[in-house]
Amino acid sequence: MALNKVCLLRPALSQAVTAQLRPRLGLVSSRIPHHLLQQSPSTCPPAPPQVCFYATKKSKVKAKAQASKVSIKASLVEDIISLEEVQGDMASVLDSLKDDFSRNLNIRTAPGALDHITVSTADGKFPLNQLGQISMKSPQLIIVNMTSSPEATAAATRALRESSMKLNPEVEGTIIRVPVPKVTREHRENLAKLAKQFSNKAKESLRRVRANAVNQLKKSKEGTSEDTVRLIEKQIQQMMDNHIADIDKQLTVKTKELLG
Repeated sequence: MALNKVCLLRPALSQAVTAQLRPRLGLVSSRIPHHLLQQSPSTCPPAPPQVCFYATKKSKVKAKAQASKVSIKASLVEDIISLEEVQGDMASVLDSLKDDFSRNLNIRTAPGALDHITVSTADGKFPLNQLGQISMKSPQLIIVNMTSSPEATAAATRALRESSMKLNPEVEGTIIRVPVPKVTREHRENLAKLAKQFSNKAKESLRRVRANAVNQLKKSKEGTSEDTVRLIEKQIQQMMDNHIADIDKQLTVKTKELLG
């Protein structure tokens, strides 16, 4: 009987205890700083912002160029076209340009600067140094002695005047005097323009090599798949582009050398 009475009184006792403790809990909470009450114990500092790295335009172009490169073994297509021969023809163009730069575009003049000049005679074409003896009279004057080939004196004089070095030779019998142009700013700029002309001609030569190779490919493509033909054309184009890049590098170096 007593146990039943206790069970009946339990809800009433619970409400009474709660009523007694509520004011004290409010007092405790009022003593806690307001900013601490607003934060949850599980609150974490905000995560740092995510940084996204985007590919630059330059990197995209580089990646695209690398992805588009092809590499075909010459031995696999030698029955269609000789890629080694095409490579050799393009390399010859670059070598010729380097030779033109070294022979025709020198700030410092030396006797060897005239060795490359070709003289057209009745017996054929000959280098100037095979027809006459070339020597430096002074830093401003080169002497060409044509005693061993007097009949070629006029032709040698004409070859000197028509060369890309803008020379103005003077003839005294079998002696040709070649005044050396002064190294002025104008002269340097003219040489730089001439270097640009040489490089443009070299690029034209490369394009002719490429065109000839593509024509040869088209003639011999019977029995070859179109995919293979396209890959070979791409390889030839890639070879030309590489040599054009080399020409641009050579021109940059030479122009810097000439302009000082």
